[in-house]
Amino acid sequence: MDFEFSVIVESIPALLAGAKLTWIITVLGISGGMVFGILAGLGRIAGTESLGEKPHGIFMPISSLIRYISSGYVETVRGTPIIVQAMFLYFAFPMLVKAVTDIERFRIEALTAAVITIILNAGAYIAEIVRGSVVSVNKGLLEAGMSLGISRFQLIVHVIGPIAFRRMIPPLGNQFIISLKDTSLFIVIGVGELTRQGQEIMASNFRALEIWLAVAVMYLIMTTVLAMSLRHLERRMKIF
Repeated sequence: MDFEFSVIVESIPALLAGAKLTWIITVLGISGGMVFGILAGLGRIAGTESLGEKPHGIFMPISSLIRYISSGYVETVRGTPIIVQAMFLYFAFPMLVKAVTDIERFRIEALTAAVITIILNAGAYIAEIVRGSVVSVNKGLLEAGMSLGISRFQLIVHVIGPIAFRRMIPPLGNQFIISLKDTSLFIVIGVGELTRQGQEIMASNFRALEIWLAVAVMYLIMTTVLAMSLRHLERRMKIF
């Protein structure tokens, strides 16, 4: 079978529509994942010397509870495949809600399930990136700050945060690229992202070589743009 470039040209509009949806899922998912990741990452080290002075009194059991909840979330998500998480949200979770609350016709849209899945999945991995970056900050800086009478909040915002953020950027970039590629798995719940569009086009014209080559190139372009943007940010932040 001859390679027909015209097949790719004809498919570009549909593939671009799929790529646009891929970007939407990725951006929304990563944005939410950053929020979950920062909270869970800091939660995993709540009440430890990594965030300054250890808590006292009633704050000790509260810190322990926060650590257990954060650790449970991170380990649960990291211990299950993202495709299972997506299928659970889309197929099983509505059934669970109905069984518990007797709410009829409760349903999560495929696109919503995809975004939530990326948020929860990326958040768990970002949490470990946050935790590792904060723990890696030199404890001498914290001790110096506390000796000057700086509050814990000020230590986190002005000392720990900036240093940890610089160290987060390379692993965060890797996670962003992984999350972008993970959107292709949402084909199982019918989200019309890039891979789904490629499958539908291929099913109609049976030109697998041209279509999947075009899909692969578009993913490569998107991940390259993301990687170059993050490398530019690294240079701006003067990371060595």
